[in-house]
Amino acid sequence: METIQARHLLTPVRAGMDDFYHADWNMNLYRGCSHGCIYCDSRSLCYRIENFSTVRPKAEALTLLERELAGKRTTGVITMGAMSDPYNPLEEELRLTQGALRLMLRHGFGAAFTTKSALCARDAQLLREISRRAPVCARLTVTCADDELCRKIEPHVSPSSERFAALRTLSEAGVFAGVWLNPVLPCITDTEENIRRIVQQTAEAGGRFVVCFFGMTLRTGNREYYFDALQRLFPGVREYYLREYGNAYEIPARDPDRLYAAFRDECSRQGLLWRFGDINREMLARMPVQTSFL
Repeated sequence: METIQARHLLTPVRAGMDDFYHADWNMNLYRGCSHGCIYCDSRSLCYRIENFSTVRPKAEALTLLERELAGKRTTGVITMGAMSDPYNPLEEELRLTQGALRLMLRHGFGAAFTTKSALCARDAQLLREISRRAPVCARLTVTCADDELCRKIEPHVSPSSERFAALRTLSEAGVFAGVWLNPVLPCITDTEENIRRIVQQTAEAGGRFVVCFFGMTLRTGNREYYFDALQRLFPGVREYYLREYGNAYEIPARDPDRLYAAFRDECSRQGLLWRFGDINREMLARMPVQTSFL
């Protein structure tokens, strides 16, 4: 098995509480992704990831992480999933993510991740143990409520229904979890019905939040891959993109204001959080408070 050499794993994160999910460090235990999602931004050439569709673990990853955690003067939250899914198919055998979570538990660090794999449910009890001492936030990416459409645009991942089942397992274990409803693909997933159904299914599965940006990004590398997929899977849609967006980086959904209003309405109806600040404060508020005898 080909591995990737790395000098360190943890990269500091400096986003504010209201800007993105709260974390102190970002970590990728693997490089590349085999999900085959037609829209993936990580395929962009600017990231310089060769053979992107081949997943490669980082050599001696857990040894490196043990050393880095032991050397930290303060604890914090470590997030995974920014460039490579921590629950990719290799994880079922290699268990690097599970091993990393055990190290976080041992050293008192919080854990967060974004994934499209139902395999994350395997670690529900471990995440519950971590949450008794530090913040935990599990985020499952769900872009479409319909499994058939999911299999077209995300061919090698757990279908949406399985991801919602994993969300239920995490939620029932007491893990703070929700849905990352991104990207929203114009002409494909940007319908009010799709948005509302995902919010509803999140609530039914016990999720606590949904985040949505109502659009997507395209740049060199992922744009060409995406347009080829559109030509093959959705005849005529590629021409719409070229006509409406050209070579733009930010690609908004059709009628994003209407979708945003429907999204906020459904989140309110279902009692779900949707602002980063509220999600982060809820995550941190779930931390146990030690009783003082002074």
